[in-house]
Amino acid sequence: MTHAERASRWARRFVLAGAAWLVVWQVAELAGTTRRAAVTLGLLGFVLHTVFGKAYALVPPYFDRDLATTRLMPVHLACSLGGTLLLGAAASGVGRALLPSATADLLALAGAVLWTAGVALFLGTLGWTVRGNLLGGETGTGDANAERRPVDRAANLAIPVALAYLAVGSYALLAGHTPLPTLLDGYPPRASHLLGAGFATLTLFAVGFRLLPRFLVAHPPRALVAVVLPAGALGPALLAVGLPAGPVFRLGATAEAVAVVGFAVAFAVTLVRSDRHRVGLDAVLGSVALGSVAAFLGLTFAVQPPTADLVTAHRRLNLLGFLGLAIIGASYQFYPPSVGSFRGANDRTAVAVVVLVAGGLLVETAGLLGGRSLVTGGRLAATVGAAVHLGLLVALFRDRFG
Repeated sequence: MTHAERASRWARRFVLAGAAWLVVWQVAELAGTTRRAAVTLGLLGFVLHTVFGKAYALVPPYFDRDLATTRLMPVHLACSLGGTLLLGAAASGVGRALLPSATADLLALAGAVLWTAGVALFLGTLGWTVRGNLLGGETGTGDANAERRPVDRAANLAIPVALAYLAVGSYALLAGHTPLPTLLDGYPPRASHLLGAGFATLTLFAVGFRLLPRFLVAHPPRALVAVVLPAGALGPALLAVGLPAGPVFRLGATAEAVAVVGFAVAFAVTLVRSDRHRVGLDAVLGSVALGSVAAFLGLTFAVQPPTADLVTAHRRLNLLGFLGLAIIGASYQFYPPSVGSFRGANDRTAVAVVVLVAGGLLVETAGLLGGRSLVTGGRLAATVGAAVHLGLLVALFRDRFG
C-alpha cells in the first residue's frame, strides 16, 4: 500500500468514526443526556473527528505538500476516540448517577489528557508537513485555475488561525480538568466556542471557499470572501473572551454572525452561478441556512439572557444544522452514494438522510421555541437520519475500498 493510500484509508476511518459519533450523540440527546455530554459527543465526537479526517486529506495538497507521515494517524484516532468516550461518559447523566464524583473526575481527566495528546499529534503532523509554507502562499493551484489563486491564498491564510484555535481550545479543555492555569475563569463554553466556532467553523469557511466552488465549477464573490474570513477568524476569540455577556461578547456575536451569513450568501450566489445541483450541495445549502438562523439566535443572546431551551436550540442548530449538514453534504460529494453497487446506493437514500436530519431539527427547534411536545419527534427523526447516514457510509466504504 502506498503512502497516499494509507493516508486516504486513515482519513476515511476518521470520517467513519465521526458518523458513528453522530448516531451516539443523537441517541444520547433522545435519552435526555446532559448539555456537557451532548457538546462532547456532538462537537468532539462527530464534528471534530470528521474535520480531522478531511484536514489530513485536504490541507497538505492545498499547501502544495504531501502528508509528512501516516504513522501517527492511528495513534491520533485511538487518543481522540478514547478521550471523547471518557469525557462523554464522565459528563453524562448515567455517569453522574452511577459513578462516585471522584471516579467521574478521574475519567474526565484521563479523557482530557487523551484528547489533548491526539490534538498534539495532529498539529505536529500537519505543522511538519507544511513547515516550509506556513502561510499557504503555495496553493497547489494549477495554471488552468490560475484565476482562483487569490481566493485560495486567502483561504489558506485562515488555516493556521483555525489550527491555533484548536490548540488553545484543547488546552482550555485540558486545564478545566487539571491543575494547569485556566483561560480566564475556566468557564467551559469558552473552550467549546474556541473548538467549534474557532477551529471547526473557520476550517469550514477556509476549505469551503476552496472546495465548494470547484464542485460547482463557479466562482464565489471575492468581496464576501474578504469579509467572511477575517470576521470568522476574529469572532470566536471575542466570543470566548466575552462569554456569557457584555460588550466584547456582543462584538464577537456580531462578527460571527457576519461571517456565517456572509458565507451563506457567498455559497448561494456561487450555487446560482452553477448548473450543477446535487444532493450533497443541496445539503450544504440547507446547512448555511440553518447556520444563519443559529447566528441570529446568538445575536439575541447578546441583547438579553437566553432561556435554557433557546441555548439548546442554538447548540443544535450550530452543531447538527450548520456543521452537521455541511459534513453530511460534503460526504456525499466525496463519496457519492450512486457509485455503490448495493441496495439503497442511490441519491434517494442520501435525500432521505438530509430530509430526516434537517426536518427533524426544524421540528425539534419549533418544539424548543414553543411546542415542547414536538422535541422528541424531531430528535427521533434526526436519529433515524443519522443511523441511515452511518449505514450508507459503511456500505459505501466496504463496497469501494474493501
